[in-house]
Amino acid sequence: MGIDPRDLSDADLLKELETIHRTRHDTLLHAPEDALSAHSVRMTELEAEYLRRHPDRPVTPGRTREGARAREA
Repeated sequence: MGIDPRDLSDADLLKELETIHRTRHDTLLHAPEDALSAHSVRMTELEAEYLRRHPDRPVTPGRTREGARAREA
């Protein structure tokens, strides 16, 4: 199921994440259940590794509930 995310360089981890996010919609709409399940597992593994490496990643204020509410006002 691919290289263990812990063994990927930062650049390769980002590349894998970009690819899996880009293919997610098509996989959801057109892949058989086992492929969708494998895609979900891999995406979760990659995202978990990214978050493990970057626990203090910057959060865009507009992406929070408070920020979204401020846009609506």
